[in-house]
Formats: sequence, C-alpha cells, structure tokens
Amino acid sequence: MFKVGDLAVYPAQGVGIIEAIENREVMGKNQPFYIMKIMGNGVKIMIPINGADSVGLRELITEDEIPKIYEILKNKDITIDKQTWNKRYREYLDKIKTGSVYEIARVLRDLFILKSDKNLSFGERKMMDTAKNLLIKEISIASNSEETKIEQDLKTIFTVQ
Repeated sequence: MFKVGDLAVYPAQGVGIIEAIENREVMGKNQPFYIMKIMGNGVKIMIPINGADSVGLRELITEDEIPKIYEILKNKDITIDKQTWNKRYREYLDKIKTGSVYEIARVLRDLFILKSDKNLSFGERKMMDTAKNLLIKEISIASNSEETKIEQDLKTIFTVQ
C-alpha cells in the first residue's frame, strides 16, 4: 500500500510519485485509485488500488539491488536468438512490460550485444533507449546519484569488452 508522496514504478512507464489517493465511481461502484505522475514525462496515471499488484505497480529497488543489475549488464556470455526482428521485438516488449528491473536490464544488454553484431531496426533502437532510460532513472533514485553518472556507468559497462 502506497501513501501520497511515495515513489513507485509503473511497468514500461518508469518511476513516478503517488500524488493523490482518490475515490472515483467506476461502473456504479466507488473505488479508491492512486493518482501517479510519471517523473520522466509528467504523464498522470490512475491505478485502482485493488488492482495495483496485477498491473505490476511496485516499490523502487533498493541500493543493495543495483550490483545485481550491473552483473546482468556485464554478462556478455549469452546467446541471442536468431529470430526475426519483430518476434524478438515482441519478446523484449513483454519483458519491459513486466516492470522487472532485471528483465529491463536483460533487454538492454541483449540489444547492445545484438547492435554490435548488426544494425538494429528502428523499433529495437527505440526500445533500447526506453530500457536504458528506465534503468537510469530508477538506479539514479535508488543510489541517490545524478542520472548523468549512471549513464556514464552504463557506457563504461558496455565499452569494456
């Protein structure tokens, strides 16, 4: 249960702040909703409190979880499926939609590895940016660091071979 002022992560949108908890009438029933503002783009989302778990609303990671994310990013010893770009794109999109910071890290790593092998499609490049931005935002808040520092950390991870 979140309170007004709490930070939370909404899948595929990123970190936001719970601005209010309001009752709204939906299909004839009064229901409480979180009113959440996404920090990256200012979008406001209404999330039914009783459905928050099912949509994947979660607490931010802790600083203790950051090394595990970096380990996922550093693990280049993986095999990328040689499937068509659109099938791969859907698979990566599903991973991002889980809201799991670890799945997002895997998507970013896999796309980076793929990019070193061939040109990414427009959708894959856009997805890579989305994954990178979601990670940067959450890690910077969890570690109380500037986003530029986290972005530099990621660059370092991906340029070290």
